[in-house]
Amino acid sequence: MGGEVEKMVAVGLVWGATNALMRKGAIIWDQKLKSTPRPSAPRHPLISTVKNWLNLLLTWQYSLPFVVNLSASATFFAILSDTPISLAVPVTNATTFAATAVFGMLLGEEIHVGLALFGTFLIILGVYLCVM
Repeated sequence: MGGEVEKMVAVGLVWGATNALMRKGAIIWDQKLKSTPRPSAPRHPLISTVKNWLNLLLTWQYSLPFVVNLSASATFFAILSDTPISLAVPVTNATTFAATAVFGMLLGEEIHVGLALFGTFLIILGVYLCVM
């Protein structure tokens, strides 16, 4: 399984970073949406939904991390061809959880830093124990 664990951790780090970045992008999109004047005539709900999705995808702060996140997902599925799912899923999900917390802190999200760092330490310890 040479290098597979490193690939799983890398996928988890990319997923975690892009989760935090997509959240920031979604906040930017939401602010744009709230500042746009509403039409006086009500629209069909399906048209409004499609328009909102297109506007979200056209917000580069969201769509760029989204594409990177999808690329990591493709890499994860490639890893599954060579790695037991019982190892791949816990390692990538735990790494993703920790990375999302750390990158969220770096992006200025309101977090209890001590608890987040302690939880991240426990996650790293758990991944280490799974791999050993």
